[in-house]
Parts: sequence; structure tokens; C-alpha cells
Amino acid sequence: MADVPLHRNRATLKLWNKYRISNIPSLIFLDATTGKVVCRNGLLVIRDDPEGLEFPWGPKPFREVIAGPLLRNNGQSLESSSLEGSHVGVYFSAHWCPPCRSLTRVLVESYRKIKEAGQNFEIIFVSADRSEESFKQYFSEMPWLAVPYTDEARRSRLNRLYGIQGIPTLIMLDPQGEVITRQGRVEVLNDEDCREFPWHPKPVLELSDSNAAQLNEGPCLVLFVDSEDDGESEAAKQLIQPIAEKIIAKYKAKEEEAPLLFFVAGEDDMTDSLRDYTNLPEAAPLLTILDMSARAKYVMDVEEITPAIVEAFVNDFLAEKLKPEPI
Repeated sequence: MADVPLHRNRATLKLWNKYRISNIPSLIFLDATTGKVVCRNGLLVIRDDPEGLEFPWGPKPFREVIAGPLLRNNGQSLESSSLEGSHVGVYFSAHWCPPCRSLTRVLVESYRKIKEAGQNFEIIFVSADRSEESFKQYFSEMPWLAVPYTDEARRSRLNRLYGIQGIPTLIMLDPQGEVITRQGRVEVLNDEDCREFPWHPKPVLELSDSNAAQLNEGPCLVLFVDSEDDGESEAAKQLIQPIAEKIIAKYKAKEEEAPLLFFVAGEDDMTDSLRDYTNLPEAAPLLTILDMSARAKYVMDVEEITPAIVEAFVNDFLAEKLKPEPI
């Protein structure tokens, strides 16, 4: 078999990163005029609408997609209009999935704490269970609402709306139905006391076991620091944050996801494993961009990291001026 030209590999990887592809096959529909994503879950669209009656399959407001009765595990039925004025977590999960069951146990406690604090908050369980019996067994553990298992069309539309590629996934919405964060799972696990509810995303994250999976979602800037120095991690976050905010705002204005995630990594077993896996030197501070899907890294090993150095490094990466090293 002939080798695929390198430029084609790079073009393919850029598309994977741009659209945050984590599973295949994936089918994404775009607006040919603007280039904006119309639908992230085209495979479900084709399954649910084989005759194209709903073409062009553009996103609909959450309020419209969720419209209909919702259930409590005691059999009580509520109309979706009862959600008005509340923050909402849309929880995609299933009993057969061990990580789902682990998250559900934590989420039950978080839900109770938030409700006891007087917050207007509700969770809607969107089941991926393989039978109604499994759904009922799993839902019996949950104090929140669910889309009826028999309403497969509505469950599918919610999966399509948020481009769900894996479970568990917790999407947090504001009272207007707009997405606050797609990383509700990480936020819940990192904030057991729910002090940061409703978990607006931070421009810069401190790398941890619970959010390390995000490294696989696309290119990530990771600044490795010596966490034994008091305040080093916080100072590193403050250094990166203005650049991260600038990049995020630029792409948000274009209604696109930012092309980079931003992390600060201290010294722990997980960080040591990441250094080993990516074959990085033990230096600190160490400025890197890691692209796991492309198995590529970009490294700047200098004695002092300044805002100007970080911004130039990011801009050169986005302009494709940096030469990648293999991971």
C-alpha cells in the first residue's frame, strides 16, 4: 500500500481537531456558505430522517427539542415547561456503563447540595440503556427527571443536538437553554462542594486525573511547573489566562470552538506519566503544545516563560509555523 502524502495526513488531522472527533464513523454537516457546523451527529440524522424531511437539519433551541412530558422515578409526569428559569444539566448515561454509574453516585450528592442551597436546578436523564427494564432500574437511583425511555425520537434528537459521541456526558445549560459547558462531568468531579456551580468554564485548567481525558480532544497548551514552589501553579495560570481568554473570545465571536485548550501541570504521578508518554524533558517551567490525535508535540524549553513568549508560541502554532516532534 502506498504511503499517504504527509500534507494529506496533516489536513485530515486538522479536520479531526477542528471538529473534536473522538469516534469513527462520524458525519458532520456544514453550512457551505459560512462553514459553520449545522449538525455534529449526522449518522443519527440519517437514521432518524432517511427521507430528509427535516433537511437541512440545523440546530433547534433546547426548549423546542425537550418539549413534552418528563418523568420522575415515582411515576410522576411533569411538562418540560416546568424547567423555565432553571439551570439544567442534560445527563447522557446508561446502567451498562461503569463510569456512568460512578458519576451518577457523585452527581446525586451534588444535585442534593445544589437544591438544598436553594438554586433553581434540574437534571434530565437521557438514557442510552439497552432495555426499558434497565432504564427503570437505573432511573430508580436518580432524584431528578428523565425523558421517557419509550420516547426514542426525543432521546435521539437530544443526542443530535449536542453531538454526543460517548457517555457519560453532562451538558450544563443556563436558564435560556444556552450551553454553559459540555464538561459537566469533569466539573462535578472536581467540585464536590458545588461552590462553583453552574460551572462556567475556566480559560486555564490545572491538569488532574479527572480532566486529563480532555488532552485527547484536540491540541492542548500545557505549561509544566515546579509545584513544590508556593504559588507557582497559580502564577502560571495567571500568566497564561489573558492569552487563553483572547483566543477563546476570538473564536467565540466566530461561533467556533477555540483551537486550543490551556492547562497548567504541577508535579504528581499523572503528570509524570504524561511526561513519560510524550517523552518530555524533566525541565520546569516547560511550555508545550500536545496534539495527541496527531501524535505530535511542540516544545519551548527556556529559562523564563513570559506572556510574550507564550503568545508568540501560540500564534506560531496557529499559523502552522512550528515544526512538530513525534510523540
